[in-house]
Amino acid sequence: MKLVPHGPVLSKEMVKTMKNGLKVATYRNMLQKKAEEVRRSMSAQKAAQVVSRLDYPSDEGDLSQQHHEEWIFLNRNTIDMKLLREISDALERIQHGTYGVCPECEEPISVKRLDAVPWARYCVTCQEKIAARIASGDHVDDYQEANR
Repeated sequence: MKLVPHGPVLSKEMVKTMKNGLKVATYRNMLQKKAEEVRRSMSAQKAAQVVSRLDYPSDEGDLSQQHHEEWIFLNRNTIDMKLLREISDALERIQHGTYGVCPECEEPISVKRLDAVPWARYCVTCQEKIAARIASGDHVDDYQEANR
């Protein structure tokens, strides 16, 4: 492993051998646990929303509060669904042997980044470039935006 500004980086050979090694199994396990945690959270949020919902709001304040809570729920659900999609994509990359390699620059993603964000699709440098393009209003396809 060599050191770079964002932590140790896996060589392409190490990424290839990772497929059969403990580290990929560790990342797969982390991703599966995170997916289950998000699913449980989504179920808990849905149950809480149903329980707290008033059939007949007594006044405009109650109705306003109810609409606000629904809006929050929908936003959280959207974020959670996006995260589940990213986790699923990462598990697919593990299966296809491309996990840990940035599709933008084709360089290995740092171990530090994968440890922090195991569903990361891009290395830090490419992710920052994509985020800058999004911030500047450039069109970025869903594939590139998926890990933002």
